[in-house]
Amino acid sequence: MAGPLDPLVYTAAQGARVGWFLSQYYLSARLSRDAMPNARVTGRKPNTRAFLREIAALFRQDWRNIADRHYRMPDDMVPRPRQLADISTAYFRDLPTVNARRKDRSNGQRTSRPLEGSERLPRYYRQNFHFQTDGYLSDHSARLYDYQVEVLFAGAADAMRRQALVPVSEYLRQGAIGQGTLVDVATGTGRFLEMVRKNFQRLRLVGIDLSRAYLSEARRRARGDSRASFALAGAEALPLPDATADLVSCVYLFHELPPKIRPLVAAEMARVLKPGGRLVFLDSLQHGDRPDLDGLLEYFPQAFHEPYYDSFIRQDLGGLFAGAGLRVIKVQPVFLSKLFVFERPRG
Repeated sequence: MAGPLDPLVYTAAQGARVGWFLSQYYLSARLSRDAMPNARVTGRKPNTRAFLREIAALFRQDWRNIADRHYRMPDDMVPRPRQLADISTAYFRDLPTVNARRKDRSNGQRTSRPLEGSERLPRYYRQNFHFQTDGYLSDHSARLYDYQVEVLFAGAADAMRRQALVPVSEYLRQGAIGQGTLVDVATGTGRFLEMVRKNFQRLRLVGIDLSRAYLSEARRRARGDSRASFALAGAEALPLPDATADLVSCVYLFHELPPKIRPLVAAEMARVLKPGGRLVFLDSLQHGDRPDLDGLLEYFPQAFHEPYYDSFIRQDLGGLFAGAGLRVIKVQPVFLSKLFVFERPRG
């Protein structure tokens, strides 16, 4: 239960977090000014004041979830100063190479150097998503990724991810399972899986990802926790038997999948779910969800190498997962993201 001072601690920590990452964002934007494309958008884009109002609304919801005991107050909202200084320095050292790819957009089409084993990965995956160095295929990229995302979202990325903990909490409160299994598809650096691990002691956890380097980072986060295991595999062919998982989570994967791959992944996640099991799915807002933000969605793939994003924001996700045998039980906008909960029907 939240203590009387906890709201003040939360507000102060989140204020410091946003202040830091927003300053990093503006410095990045200034250093990247010459590399950014001329915007070709038809929709509206929010100004800074509107953007901050949206973040404040997200934090209010985040605190309500904590007060309702869906998850505990995070213990790492403000990183240690030395850690923050080190990762910020690494981020800005890498930024000129990111901007070089942004200016010469052909450099975004493939990773900047061949990496061991990369030739065995799907062609769509061997790209510099976001123009980031080495795409998803190196330790260097894995180290910087979470920081890059927080800069992009002005310190609100973790709060968006935490909203996906609520349906996990609600499912467990129903008492439908004892010690169940959650499979995190495209676990990346394991950031979301870490949140699940810290909040739900009854769950066995399986993290699956296609990047050896990112899985290494996920394993490091979960070191010493015997409930967590990991597998190197693509989401199109999950290395699990049918009806294995009580819960499947999928956070920020689908906007980076080609349209022809999405139904394969949806079918795989449905296959490994038990009847009555839930898929917790968090990804970008889509076109028309928030007309006042449509311009931002149009601009994003132009400024950050996202070759499949434009098709994703126009994808009928309800229809896609219905085709895999799942039914929608919840849809909720979450700042610049959207949360779905799907269920595999019993029988």
